[in-house]
Amino acid sequence: MKALLLVAHGSRRAESNEEIAQLAMRVAARAGDDFGLVQHAFLELADPLIPDGIELCIASGATSVQVVPYFLARGTHVVDDIPEQVAIKQAQYPDMDIRITNYLGTSDELVDVLLKLAS
Repeated sequence: MKALLLVAHGSRRAESNEEIAQLAMRVAARAGDDFGLVQHAFLELADPLIPDGIELCIASGATSVQVVPYFLARGTHVVDDIPEQVAIKQAQYPDMDIRITNYLGTSDELVDVLLKLAS
C-alpha cells in the first residue's frame, strides 16, 4: 500500500495543526486508489513528528511512504530539516521505499490557485 505523509511545520496554535489534519483528510478523500493511506506529521511544535508519522504509515501497512513537504519555499526546513528527519526512518527501514517529493511551492498548479483566490 502506498502512503502519503503530508508534512507541515507545526504550530503552538492547536487550530493551525487541526487545519493540517483536516487537509490530510481532504487529500485522502480525493486520493482514490493512488494512496491507500494519507497521514499528516509536523516538523516541530506538534505531534505527530515526522519520524512518528512515517512509523504510523508503516504500522498501518504501507509499503512505500511519499513524504510531501507542505512548504512554499526551499528554505532550511525543506533543504535540511525534513531530509534529516526522514533519514532517521530510511536508516531504520532500508528496504522500505520512503522518499521526499517536491515541496508545495514547486507546483505549477499553485499559480492557478493563486489566480483563482485573487479573482
